[in-house]
Amino acid sequence: MSRTFGAVIIGDEILSGKRQDKHFAKIAELLAARGLRLSWVDYLGDDRARLAATFKRSMAAGDVVFSCGGIGNTPDDQTRQAVAEALGVGLALHPAGFEELKVRFSSDEITPERKLLVTFPEGCDILPNPFNRIPGFMVREHYFTPGFPQMAHPMIEWALDTFYRAEFRPQQARIEKAFLLTGPNAYESALLGLMERIVAEYPDLRLFSLPSLQGQERRHLELGVEGAPEQVEQAMVDIRREIEQRGITWRWRDQAGSDSL
Repeated sequence: MSRTFGAVIIGDEILSGKRQDKHFAKIAELLAARGLRLSWVDYLGDDRARLAATFKRSMAAGDVVFSCGGIGNTPDDQTRQAVAEALGVGLALHPAGFEELKVRFSSDEITPERKLLVTFPEGCDILPNPFNRIPGFMVREHYFTPGFPQMAHPMIEWALDTFYRAEFRPQQARIEKAFLLTGPNAYESALLGLMERIVAEYPDLRLFSLPSLQGQERRHLELGVEGAPEQVEQAMVDIRREIEQRGITWRWRDQAGSDSL
């Protein structure tokens, strides 16, 4: 079984709509390129108590978590403090982080304010930042990066390639196929029995159903499975047999996501 991967995207500016999130899609892309899948994502503001509760819960669950944002030295950044609270430890200047700071700045440029950039929860390790050498930190398989995508994304990629290669799955080992169903009986509630049977008979596949609306009218229902090619082919035969018995009109959804006859 693959590990559970999650993401926490932090910042009042994202929740207020002042900035658009650029992390979720990229993290999903980085995982997918390695045959992995993002299981959950939380969007949180700069609220220390809520952040601490979230990280305490995800650490207890044993999830691998990538966190973006809130590790700066300004008063609104609360991620470092929240992680320390979740771990029940204090904050301290990190020796290896300080060495990175000395590479980035001359001695007279290293102010107390800049030292805060590498003041992390006690017991953590630094997370290398190839963009400007100011590191993030990692602890309990949680990886804390800045909110800047050009920094965060290479840091996440480094963590994946350094610690989780054993989890990578060959991309060609999994395929996805789907039907586009139309007609008066092509809706999810009418097909629950079929879906439950497919899930029970093919536990290693991921079944999905996506209804599509045009105005107030149903356009079609996309119904398909993802997984090992042999099992996908057999499951699609089973699905096709039953929907034809029910008189439901179907067409294939191509790999680009559009439909074809």
